[in-house]
Amino acid sequence: MKIIKRITLTILILTAIGLFFRGWFYRQLVTYKSVGLRASYSATDDKLVSYINASADKYSDRDIEQIIKLGLSITSAKLNFTAHKNNSNPNILITSKTAHCVGYASFFATTCNYLLKKYELDHKWIAKPQVGQLYFLGTNVHQYFKIPFFKDHDFATIENKISGQVFAVDPTISDYLLIDFVTYSQ
Repeated sequence: MKIIKRITLTILILTAIGLFFRGWFYRQLVTYKSVGLRASYSATDDKLVSYINASADKYSDRDIEQIIKLGLSITSAKLNFTAHKNNSNPNILITSKTAHCVGYASFFATTCNYLLKKYELDHKWIAKPQVGQLYFLGTNVHQYFKIPFFKDHDFATIENKISGQVFAVDPTISDYLLIDFVTYSQ
């Protein structure tokens, strides 16, 4: 009986540590590499602009990391993942509300660029939707899938136009695992 309690306690502690440090573990194990850019969109739909503005009005902190986290939060609140083919234009996604990784990255980049312009940081920063490959411990995981859906994975980068500093995020992973930043290798 004592052994079962110790094993159960150990499992609970390891699970709690894994959940608490999931972002750190993910960033240590998985690296994103870009293989191209997707089309960028401007926020032109009134519903999209209103939704971004309403969400942004709740936040007062306007440094780049907070803008990125706000963009992830807006994207996560509005979209639901689907594996079905759908549109990637955020001006349409605001109504359809379903997207796969391409739509998530596009919606996030559009939202982030709108916020950067709103807070007059667009001269310094730009968000770009990226077509990428995921590497687990240095091995490209896409080579193991024969289904076209898994040939690549979209994410987004936010780049400083002056210094070249880059933040990388995966809005899809952020929505489901609550992991904000990811490891990006150029």
